[in-house]
Amino acid sequence: MASILSKKQKQKQKSTKLSDLKTLGNQLLSSRAHINNLPKLLSFVSPASPPQFVVESLLSLQSFFTPLLPDLPPSSSKPSAADGSHDDPDFIYRTWLRSKFDELVEALVEVLLSPQSDETLKEVVLDTIMEFVKFGNGGKFHSAMYHRLLRSIVYTTEPVNLLLDLLSSKYFKYIDVRYFTYISLEKLAKTLDANGISEDNNVKKDGNDGEHPRESMDQLIHKIHYLISHIPSLESSVEKTDHAMWSGSGEYEELAGKMKADGKHTEKHKDKVLSADNIAKKMKLKFTKAWLSFLRLPLPIDVYKEVLATLHQAVIPFLANPVLLCDFLTRSYDIGGVISVMALSSLFILMTKHGLEYPNFYEKLYALLAPSIFMAKHRSKFFQLVDACLKSPLLPAYLAAAFAKKLSRLSISVPPSGALVIIALVHNLLRRHPSINCLVNRGGGVETVKDDPEAEQRAADGADGTGTGSADKSIKKSGIDPFDNEQSDPMKSNAMRSSLWEIDTLRHHYCPAVSRFVLSLENDLTVRAKTTEISVGDFSSGSYATIFGEQVRRRIKSAPLAYYKAAPTSLFSDSESQFLGWTFTCEDSKRKNDSADENGKIDKECDHSPAKRQRVKC
Repeated sequence: MASILSKKQKQKQKSTKLSDLKTLGNQLLSSRAHINNLPKLLSFVSPASPPQFVVESLLSLQSFFTPLLPDLPPSSSKPSAADGSHDDPDFIYRTWLRSKFDELVEALVEVLLSPQSDETLKEVVLDTIMEFVKFGNGGKFHSAMYHRLLRSIVYTTEPVNLLLDLLSSKYFKYIDVRYFTYISLEKLAKTLDANGISEDNNVKKDGNDGEHPRESMDQLIHKIHYLISHIPSLESSVEKTDHAMWSGSGEYEELAGKMKADGKHTEKHKDKVLSADNIAKKMKLKFTKAWLSFLRLPLPIDVYKEVLATLHQAVIPFLANPVLLCDFLTRSYDIGGVISVMALSSLFILMTKHGLEYPNFYEKLYALLAPSIFMAKHRSKFFQLVDACLKSPLLPAYLAAAFAKKLSRLSISVPPSGALVIIALVHNLLRRHPSINCLVNRGGGVETVKDDPEAEQRAADGADGTGTGSADKSIKKSGIDPFDNEQSDPMKSNAMRSSLWEIDTLRHHYCPAVSRFVLSLENDLTVRAKTTEISVGDFSSGSYATIFGEQVRRRIKSAPLAYYKAAPTSLFSDSESQFLGWTFTCEDSKRKNDSADENGKIDKECDHSPAKRQRVKC
């Protein structure tokens, strides 16, 4: 029967003209006697209808419902005999209007998410829904309708990039829209987190919405992340009171202006209007709950990286209690690799500004020092944070020595740009921690004692004593570096018994920038008044391209030229022609020797015979 009716409706729609819709709308707005035009106009709000028909019907319906919204009963209310409303024709009429309004909203959402709708129609429909949200709850913000809109956008399988852009650009500037957006996103995130992933790990259960495959789950998280990351943050200044509101903005601004002009407000004003301080507190609370609920979701790796890249700037400063992120950040920091590098920024802020204690922080940081880190995308920020983490004068000497030695060992296997960063880091470490300058002053011999295993054992185990002098003697005697590069614990790496011989090898580096820069370590870094720290940020983002560009831009005083003052008479000079330990033989030299022997025989014959000698001369 429904299909038959739908066919009849389609036939009527085909026979209906745009002028007929205008007539139906004018009649509906003119008198209640034409209330039956409401279902007719409502039938044209459909993705199957032509766009001009949808817009014309929507204009009439919006003009009809907008003044009636404050007087309509809630959607859940029904006529009952207890209060006598079942006999009240006006209440029954308004309840019927509420049901038609709910049908209109559902039809608008369907048109909004339909792939058949063009961009212009979608923008008109979105604006209409937001107008209904503005006054749909007795003249106030209709949070339930707005949540239904966001929920439909998040759960749809159709592309919604346009809708997300429209929401963020046109409506997220209103503070009440932001407030209820945080509430809705918190509910959506909690729903996804509570349902979890089914046993086959490929299907996501979501209550009334059925089951969603893992790919759909990732799309839902991407949409939630887009919304929550595009909401402008509330300014930290509590003196700003002219926050624009989508619902009742005129009244708010008027009262707020009076409060600001008078410099004081009465209790009556307190009840009607929130102060800027209270608004900031409430927004921080909802902001915190929304982000914490979102971070509990199984984030895809690309979303995970985007969150970590902006967390320390876009989220932590506006949280009510940033320490609540400690579980998420410590879990991310323990993953290792790029994720740990990206989590370091936020974790460092929690440790330095919010009193977070993380006992294994330096052990994890020490483990991140690997050749691959010098090729990472976020290496610039990472090296600056490493320099900041090692700045404290309370850092134990063994820990500072371990980092200096680990970096020195990496300098012989990383690109020239990495070697420049390492030199800067080691320079700052030696200047901040004079107790590890023994790594520079200690001389390391190159002579190895292969025939004396006891000497090797003493050098490795430190049997000669615990003092610096005995350690120096052991190293000089055996030439063995006691530093354990494979040790993950800095305390057990034996860095204090080693030396920075790797830095000394950089004097002969093939890159001129490295060999010149390493000379800065020849200064006495213990005299802090005569030296300054090196800014690691100036070198942390370097590469082959930056080094090459710097060399090209350098002005050369005298260009080296290869020329000869006199024309050369041989390939090698007399001093270069003698290659000790080498003999060269070739076929040409043999042929020359043979021809020389023949010429010698001819000369001998010429000496004995004047006639032959004459012929040879001829």
